[in-house]
Amino acid sequence: MLAWTSARGLGMTADSACLFVAATGIRPQGQLAYTKALSASFGAMGFENHPLRVLAKALRGGGAAIPDSQATPLEKQKLVSHARLQQPSVHLALLVAWKTASRWAEVADLSSAQFLLVTQKEVIVDWFQTPKGRTHDPFKASRFAVIQGPLTTEIAMLFRKCAPFAPLTRLTTSALDSLWGQSVQMQGYTAHSIKRGAVKHLLPLLTSGKLSPHLVDRLTKHEEEGGPGTLSRTTLRYAGGDVDLARALETGKVTRHL
Repeated sequence: MLAWTSARGLGMTADSACLFVAATGIRPQGQLAYTKALSASFGAMGFENHPLRVLAKALRGGGAAIPDSQATPLEKQKLVSHARLQQPSVHLALLVAWKTASRWAEVADLSSAQFLLVTQKEVIVDWFQTPKGRTHDPFKASRFAVIQGPLTTEIAMLFRKCAPFAPLTRLTTSALDSLWGQSVQMQGYTAHSIKRGAVKHLLPLLTSGKLSPHLVDRLTKHEEEGGPGTLSRTTLRYAGGDVDLARALETGKVTRHL
């Protein structure tokens, strides 16, 4: 974007960022992704991002948030069985991706420093310190994931085998897709199947009222700023990034069921 705005004599503003997104000429889904990333970056730097938030809302209203196709949801037992056949770093990454309902790239980029706490009963991850996370707003409740319940002990044991690490695994999203394409057990699944499977796994708990929708949104990093049950950016900034704050944000109530 910097080269594009400089060539046209434009400043680095939210308005020029909107013009840049429009000029890309890419599909609406891609424009929405660009807009969300730029909005988060501007917000993290303390710059005005209102025009970008308005553009994102308009793109969503036009159907940009609806994907052309969806990955096949992966079942928990199939994922866990497959993970236990892999080398420790990939085994760990697969379990963390499932327990935090995350995209593969988000987990693959993790370093041992992003694990704020690792015990057999609780594991706390700080997403902000990943390369992708640094482009996002550090004062969002979705910055942390508290892992509790099933598989937590297994994750803690694997962490001790793999640490220190940076990144957790060099297996990219496309490489994982290729690996699974050659596997009889994983035929028909892609890296995106992990997050889709985790979210689908939680649906019965949402419909029965056992889980709060805003906590699921928080875990999956889809929580809207200013939505119900959210803390303001100012409160989060004063609270700082530590274990107590991560627990107070209650994503552990969701991960206990994954």
